[in-house]
Order: sequence, then structure tokens, then C-alpha cells
Amino acid sequence: MTGYTIRKARRDDVGAIVRMLADDQLGATRDDPDDLQPYLRAFDEIDADANQLLMVAASGDEPVGTLQLTIIPGLARRGALRGQIEAVRIHADHRGSGLGADLMHWAIDESRRRGCALVQLTSDVSRKAAHRFYERLGFEPTHTGFKLKL
Repeated sequence: MTGYTIRKARRDDVGAIVRMLADDQLGATRDDPDDLQPYLRAFDEIDADANQLLMVAASGDEPVGTLQLTIIPGLARRGALRGQIEAVRIHADHRGSGLGADLMHWAIDESRRRGCALVQLTSDVSRKAAHRFYERLGFEPTHTGFKLKL
């Protein structure tokens, strides 16, 4: 991965992360980069939890990619840990560069390093290109997900 550094997100990265979340077909309807207060509160909670890793891929010091990796302990699969990957976004100027694959490989390797038995993710059914991307990385669409908005 030339020219990028993968590192833990810092509080001053939140604005760039939220802009990436909002620069998306779905995020444009639910994220607001003009009001960072709720995101800063969420960042503080994420940052305080050792099982939450909010990561950025930075070009220089500017975040151009992000994802969140959550390590989930559970009883299923003989008490196995799971790595849950969420909110994968790459800045529009860096899409197609291989950065997304590098960021995902980092998350897979970190999950393995932490002893996870599997890595999982969810992806909105409308994100067909993302599904092809995840399948190229070896992910299989084995489950159906359900959500209940509260």
C-alpha cells in the first residue's frame, strides 16, 4: 500500500470520516457533516472501548479511507471471537486504487491477530458493487440480515 498509512482514528479525523460517510448513496440521506457533535460523542465512546477500532487510511495526515472493526466475544462456536467490519468508506478521489482492499486486509489480519474465528460484515442490499468487492476478497453471502429501526 504505497503512500498510505493505516492508523487508529483521532478525534480530529472525525470531520473527514463523516464527510466520507455522507459522500455515499445511502449516507447522503442519514449523515450530516455540518453537525459533528453526535459523531464526536460516538467517537469518544468508540475510542474508550478496547474492542472497537475506528481506523483510517491516511494520505499524509488526511484520512482518505475508513472502517470500524469491532471484536465481539460470544458463546457460539465454542466461545469464538468474531471480527465485525462496518462503515467501510473510501474517499471518491481514491476509489479504484486498491486502498479499500488494503484496508479490508488490515481488518482481516487484525481480527486473526486478536484470535477471531471469523470476520463478518453487513452490506445494504442496494450496494451491488460493494458486494462484488467483498466477494473478490473471499467473503461469502451466507446469511440474511434483519434490522429493526428504533
